[in-house]
Amino acid sequence: MDLRQLTSFTMLAQELHFGRAAARLHLAQPALSQQIRQLEKELGNTLFTRSTRRVELTEAGTLLLERAGTILALLTRAEDEQARLAQGRAGQVSIGFIGTATYDVLPGVARKLRAGLPDLRLDLRGEMLTPELVTGVLDYSLDVALMRPPTDRAGLDVVPLRTEALVAALRADDPRAGAGVLDLTTLAMEPFVSHPSRRLSSMHQSLLDTCRAAGFQPREIIEVRETSTLVTFVAAGMGVALVPASVRSLGIDGVAYVPLLQRSATVDLVMATRSAETSPGVRRVAQLIAAHVRGGPAALPDPASVWRGPRP
Repeated sequence: MDLRQLTSFTMLAQELHFGRAAARLHLAQPALSQQIRQLEKELGNTLFTRSTRRVELTEAGTLLLERAGTILALLTRAEDEQARLAQGRAGQVSIGFIGTATYDVLPGVARKLRAGLPDLRLDLRGEMLTPELVTGVLDYSLDVALMRPPTDRAGLDVVPLRTEALVAALRADDPRAGAGVLDLTTLAMEPFVSHPSRRLSSMHQSLLDTCRAAGFQPREIIEVRETSTLVTFVAAGMGVALVPASVRSLGIDGVAYVPLLQRSATVDLVMATRSAETSPGVRRVAQLIAAHVRGGPAALPDPASVWRGPRP
């Protein structure tokens, strides 16, 4: 029994008329009759009783019709699943996010993907560091990674998403918290809270480079892994921090975010996928993420009232 015979049998069982069934199948009536006879011969059962006036299902035909409906429904479902998979609308895609993008980008991306690709299974992983994101994409444990440059590893396609201003994160009761714009040099004697060094986080290097450009080196750096912990440390008075402006979306009480006078203090967010990626689902997800996140450079502060001292 093949699929063509099963389809013809089902159509005839629905119509109980060779002429109408043949027309719906776009077959000549003798061809349909031949298919049914061949199917009955292979099964060793009579499926229809025929007379000059009517066609009726036999007991064997009724049982086969029940099974045929299930088989054809499963086949249709399988064909639909394969089509959606080929179109990038089904399957599973794993996406990793750096800490700052976990709170800002991840929720919007998740909503966009679930609305646009409801049959796609998403594996979302937040609060990761750039080196482990790079490794994850290359070893296939991740499909897409949102991270900070530089990413000069072979085998990756890297797409810029946006540029963000760095802002100072201070305790809300710090006298400088109400400033419209803050001169970074006023923080020179403060302990800083930052992501880990030793090439684990590009944000650590961004802190050092930004402070060096302002003419000083942090006297103390407290290292934490998660962005939420970093901001909590600031709220607890353990130090100040430089964070991307999007960290404000965390909404932790007791912290104020102040734009910097140093307008060159920015960080980039990029998206990485495998250069040899063939999955339509991964490509479609990457396109949707880029469309969602892109919007041009983050707004930089327009100096108005700048806190310039006295230094603590």
